[in-house]
Amino acid sequence: MKIITTLASIFLLIFTWCLIDFKLGHKRYMKQATNVKYPPRNSDMTVFTSGKILFDDLMEEINQAQDSVHILFYIVKNDQFSRDFLKLLQTKAETGVEVRLLVDWVGGKKISRTAIGQLKESGVHFSFSYKPKLPFLFYTIQKRNHRKITVIDGKIGYLGGFNIGKEYINQGDKLNPWRDYHLKMTGEGVKDLQEVFLLDWQHDTDEDLRGTPAYFPTLTPGTQMHQVVLTNGSDLEQTLVGMIQQAKEKIIIGTPYFIPSNPLFRELREALSRNVSVTVIVPENSDHPLVKEASFPYFRVLIKEGAAIMQFQKGFYHSKVILIDDTICDIGTANFDKRSCFLNGEINCLIYDRAFIEDAEKELAVDVAESKLLNGDKLSSMNAVRTAKESLASILSPFL
Repeated sequence: MKIITTLASIFLLIFTWCLIDFKLGHKRYMKQATNVKYPPRNSDMTVFTSGKILFDDLMEEINQAQDSVHILFYIVKNDQFSRDFLKLLQTKAETGVEVRLLVDWVGGKKISRTAIGQLKESGVHFSFSYKPKLPFLFYTIQKRNHRKITVIDGKIGYLGGFNIGKEYINQGDKLNPWRDYHLKMTGEGVKDLQEVFLLDWQHDTDEDLRGTPAYFPTLTPGTQMHQVVLTNGSDLEQTLVGMIQQAKEKIIIGTPYFIPSNPLFRELREALSRNVSVTVIVPENSDHPLVKEASFPYFRVLIKEGAAIMQFQKGFYHSKVILIDDTICDIGTANFDKRSCFLNGEINCLIYDRAFIEDAEKELAVDVAESKLLNGDKLSSMNAVRTAKESLASILSPFL
């Protein structure tokens, strides 16, 4: 009995510490959080939904780089594809091209010290992003840099959902093929991607390079209007709420994790009440524990009120895309969940070009065709294990 009491006391102490740490850390961070909705820009954009095609293109552009390569990924692994990617960066640095690589501290935990040493010896400037810090250790461990940005010579930019690892090019042990959305951009918007990368670089290294003219060449405007949105644990919710409120006919959401905040959930229900079609595409199989169960309470209500919940069948669905009528397409790094809204560093691109939106809708039609409609009756049937998982997921939902 004494042992149980002691363990319970230790657990309560740890829980209390984590709670205080998180609340105070969040309060302090929000005072200095950087959130920017850049002005409307005009660029030319291509969307990739295949990792193989994306990385063939990206690595070829890196091969052609003349001056600088700036890269930020949430995840870089230690498989052969990841090693080949890092080797390419070493090779470019050895030719005199300035190469900088930022990797999230948690997402990059599999990169070996040997690999980091080799990068630095070759001249690659390397840093982990969002490293845990005292005094708010628990909060800073939870807060992740989820952005994925590449800027080449200040003229070519990429952002979206793919990371560096074999599963992203359909060579993983499970969850294949991998379905995601990633943008390639040339034109005015590349300036914003460069600035976001350099802001993150300054945050993690204390080196401010934003005033370097070579990183901001003159850019020729493209034909597609868009806005880059930078969020760091706030403002994303307001941006998404504003988009949903604009919908008159349809909302399509593609996301691997559907755990909306109360205001976002309320706005989706309000959209349904005004006869807006709402379709949510999610993976049938999850890559993380409990995230699937965390979505079920929301799905029960949405299905009852007329939404279509589609479970993707052809591999793993990791897309982060939202379509509002034929007026807005949002592609970026943010999931439709509380973590992206209130914790992670994210970057999204709101695209207003009609032709681009039509192409995006065709891709989403493919997603729907390769999905199965979730049956509301099945979701509401008695299942003790599922109910237990949902209860635990509800508690942990801000961190999933």
